Amino acid sequence: MNKTIGLFAHVDAGKTTFAEQILYHTKSIRSRGRVDHKNSFLDSNKIEKERGITVFSGEAVFKYKSSTYYLIDTPGHADFSPEMERTIEIMDYAILIMSAVEGVQAQSEIIWDLLRKHKVPTILFINKMDREGANVEAVVNKIKSDLSEDVFYLDENFNFEKLEDNDVEFIAERDESLLEIYLESGYKNTIWRNYLKKMIASNKIFPCMSGSALNNIGIEDFLEKLDEITFTNYNDNENFSGIVYKIKYDDKNKLTYIKILKGILKVKQEIKVWKFSEYQYEKVNEIRVYNGNKFESRDEAYAGEIVVLTGLSNSTIGYGVGDLNKKVAYDMVPTMKSKVIFDEKINVKDVLAYFKILESEDPSLQVMWDESLSQIEIHIMGKIQLEVLKELIMERFGLHTEFGTPEILYKETILNESIGYGHFEPLRHYAEVNIKLEPGKRNSGITFKSLCRVDNLSINYQNLIKKHIYEREHHGILTGSPLTDIKITLLNGRSHIKHTSGGDFREATYRAIRHGLESARNVLLEPYYCFKIKVDIDYMGRVISDIQKLSGSFETPETYHNKVIIKGRGPAATFMDYGMEFASFTKGRGKINFTFDGYDICHNEEEVIKKIGYNKDADIEYTAASIFCSKGQAFLVRGDKVKEYMHCLK
Repeated sequence: MNKTIGLFAHVDAGKTTFAEQILYHTKSIRSRGRVDHKNSFLDSNKIEKERGITVFSGEAVFKYKSSTYYLIDTPGHADFSPEMERTIEIMDYAILIMSAVEGVQAQSEIIWDLLRKHKVPTILFINKMDREGANVEAVVNKIKSDLSEDVFYLDENFNFEKLEDNDVEFIAERDESLLEIYLESGYKNTIWRNYLKKMIASNKIFPCMSGSALNNIGIEDFLEKLDEITFTNYNDNENFSGIVYKIKYDDKNKLTYIKILKGILKVKQEIKVWKFSEYQYEKVNEIRVYNGNKFESRDEAYAGEIVVLTGLSNSTIGYGVGDLNKKVAYDMVPTMKSKVIFDEKINVKDVLAYFKILESEDPSLQVMWDESLSQIEIHIMGKIQLEVLKELIMERFGLHTEFGTPEILYKETILNESIGYGHFEPLRHYAEVNIKLEPGKRNSGITFKSLCRVDNLSINYQNLIKKHIYEREHHGILTGSPLTDIKITLLNGRSHIKHTSGGDFREATYRAIRHGLESARNVLLEPYYCFKIKVDIDYMGRVISDIQKLSGSFETPETYHNKVIIKGRGPAATFMDYGMEFASFTKGRGKINFTFDGYDICHNEEEVIKKIGYNKDADIEYTAASIFCSKGQAFLVRGDKVKEYMHCLK
């Protein structure tokens, strides 16, 4: 039985040490490494060893009884949350580790919410039981109050073969049909053990255990219970399908990390590689199974396995392969951008190529070349990420870089419906595009549909227009920020049997979008945080006053004993540094948890527009001007005159 298990934790909870113990006890490694000794098995990168934190997800394989486990160690620091989130999609089960002293931290709650959203069955492990101040009972109670009341603590005396009546009662209370069975039939051990496994797999019960990874306490007991309560049902008899969750490069190859969801994959097999609902057939040159930074080559691989493929030049993180036409939408997205600073003597194309390699490994970077400013920009989660990127670029490419001060990433959308016309007709070229722009739901991105008749424009050209809409980020007209939350409908289009050629509809589509924007009411959007603040009730007035000053909003505070919980949301621009101020005035006794909450109307739009100083008429890459040709002479017509001119042509 193949099982994929992910390790998650807040920083310094002992996650990597826990992984070392698991791998040692299952004879996957011969000796146990330590983070402080810089010799841990999965944190093999030089940067991880020096910093003592997990930056990149690491894979290991171990066997226990009749199962093969694919263990994935994920980053715990918030700046590397996108790397962590990309692994969640492939998990069969997650292990969330927290300290017996610090208990539930802000990052623990963020991870928990992500695991719940993706419906990954989760097992909790309370680590560092040997530390002074450790209190398992208190941590379990905090888990129940902060995360879920459905946590089921399994102490060292818990026995699946001899479930106690109160254990069965706990299981039955979480499902109405089981409660009826319990009330009618009472206790039957083997039946309830199976019910427990199913309840865990369906996210209705979350088992919790404890121990000390550093001192090898509770590890063997954890393994025994883990194997007992987990199961998978993968099918080798269906057509091959998988999902890409990671990409890396070695000296010779692009390495595509996939989870096989169905079927069997063989070396030299040609498979579909998907992107934007389109696919190409590519041949699998090699199948590797990694254990740390070492691997073994295989002739074939089966459903439920984690493998690394070579030969796929078009693979992309988050997309399906084989029969799976799917694109994963990730929640942990950057809210800031920074410019790349490097020696002007170095060819910018080389630097851009390096960053494009990093972008293929981490799509959240969204590397951009800003033509107007002649600079490379990247999207980032935080300042620690920039420090690591600086070291990584030097290590891999020998390039010394610095980064500009991080700035907020803004976006733009529209508030009303508009019509856009795009016309591209220089000599021996011709394409017309007529679209409708409408406001979309907040944080829905760009959506497309076609109402164009095939009598007017063939399906091939309609699909081409759709491709051009999705192939790039389109600039808004207020600040030049990326366009989002817009529904685009293709109303009509025209081609010429002789003169329409490659690229004509790209030009016409871009112009149609820009023209539609210029006749709509545009608005600036900024990233928002959702926050949860826990603090002594004496600080409630100060916190509420701060939230209001930072242009935030909040729900009615919840009080219990001498504590208060305040939930709300506010602009990332005003709240991004509030955590440090909060820790200072609460003397570290308060807790604040920020999660990205999408984009919403900018709280200081005029100020931002003025500061950015974008001139839409000077942005030649995103123009509404249409190109026409008359009697051998090409000329431009401004966007607001296109409709009138097109009418005259008819």
